[in-house]
Amino acid sequence: MAQEDVFKKLVAHCKEYGFVFPSSDIYDGLGAVYDYGQNGVELKNNIKRYWWESMVRLHENIVGIDSAIFMHPTIWKASGHVDAFNDPLIDNKDSKKRYRADVLIEDQIAKYDEKIEKDVEKARKRFGEKFDEALFRETNPQIQEHIRKREALHERMSNALNANDLNEVRQIILDEKIVCPISGTCNWTEVRQFNLMFATEMGSTAEGASKIYLRPETAQGIFVNFLNVQKTGRMKVPFGIAQIGKAFRNEIVARQFIFRMREFEQMEMQFFVRPGSELEWFKKWKTTRMRWHQLLGFGEENYRFHDHEKLAHYANAATDIEFKFPFGFKEVEGIHSRTDFDLSQHQQYSGKKIQYFDTELNESYVPYVIETSIGVDRMFLQIMSAAYCEEDLSKDGKQDSRVVLRLPAALAPVKMAIMPLVKKDGLPEKAQEIMNLLKYDFNCQYDEKDSIGKRYRRQDAIGTPFCITVDHQTLEDHAVTIRDRDTMQQERVAIDQLFGILKEKCDMQTLLRKMTE
Repeated sequence: MAQEDVFKKLVAHCKEYGFVFPSSDIYDGLGAVYDYGQNGVELKNNIKRYWWESMVRLHENIVGIDSAIFMHPTIWKASGHVDAFNDPLIDNKDSKKRYRADVLIEDQIAKYDEKIEKDVEKARKRFGEKFDEALFRETNPQIQEHIRKREALHERMSNALNANDLNEVRQIILDEKIVCPISGTCNWTEVRQFNLMFATEMGSTAEGASKIYLRPETAQGIFVNFLNVQKTGRMKVPFGIAQIGKAFRNEIVARQFIFRMREFEQMEMQFFVRPGSELEWFKKWKTTRMRWHQLLGFGEENYRFHDHEKLAHYANAATDIEFKFPFGFKEVEGIHSRTDFDLSQHQQYSGKKIQYFDTELNESYVPYVIETSIGVDRMFLQIMSAAYCEEDLSKDGKQDSRVVLRLPAALAPVKMAIMPLVKKDGLPEKAQEIMNLLKYDFNCQYDEKDSIGKRYRRQDAIGTPFCITVDHQTLEDHAVTIRDRDTMQQERVAIDQLFGILKEKCDMQTLLRKMTE
């Protein structure tokens, strides 16, 4: 099945099983805005908990805050968002559709990568076990030509974006004959910059109202609270401040479901270090953050670093952690060395001294910053994409299949479903008794509707790791049948063992301990 079709099925699955709904659905929705359903909010909260506890609980020198969405408008002037928070946009005159010009070029670059991989796969099938992939990539003329074109295009794009040369960006699109996916034509407008911040007014009267912005990122709330946290927490450099919160961007080219939205949630940590040590810390956080992702068990080959060719003017190093979505490798987290730009800017615009006195060096300085920034919604989509699986269970000529979400047990919305085999003979009461034993520690679900097979399929579809069946024998031996979601194997266990099984397999602490192994 084509990956595009898989993604469409995933989007439909999210709505059908209570993970994600279009916002204002009964009014035909609102573009690029989504609501999280009963299962989605549980998964989302578990993602946030995994991030928060791995940051704040496992690091004694990282603390958390929750800053306001509304902030003084000068903050966004100091941060550069008022003057420079722009995307290069281009319209196709035939389809009337708008695109990010840089994304169109990046997609073209990805096509060269796809051609290379197709040639490699063909050669692998042709030569079998004798195939030397490294040698083939180095010597095959066709692959070398693809690489040459890719690198030339990449360099040309980087130079144009770094120079903010919008005419050159458009010319690249024309020279590469990049067409609109809708109209199939190259009838493009000029490229222009578009500011992404939402503006509103604060004040009781129109005359007295002042213009403010919905924050486009949570980081600035951390920077302006640097002194508050450092002094009240008696924090010593190096230390970090973490935050989870909503952000808003007026994305004109919002697409790919919840991958790019206008209202979204971020998990950011700003780590303050001595000037001169920032690149060492940058490397450490790259390793730490990649490990956090890979511990979820979706395969190391599905993650990669993408170092930035175009650095922001304030950064001296930047990389993205990318995941292989059904629509290709895309960013899920950014790690940036922001130097002292942010604190220095706020020091200048506020007129307040924002420095740290280092007792070991006996001097004051503006700390440098390493940032880790991850979108909760993208992380949600990444996990759903990796977990979604359609299995053919046909056997002995009998057709059968299931859709299963192989979610990490610690993140699964429901940890255990408790099912009486029938709705009589005291089985529902016994099942409810088991439910009452476990519900204070784990999110469990009671399910008695439909056949046991249908109930299993329903729980597979929302990613429940274990199903518990209470049958007539349970009333005699105080044991139940536990079914594993991934293997579908069943075994008989005592009721008093259920808590231990859930604790070992599903508890967040099990996942967190792996971070420190």
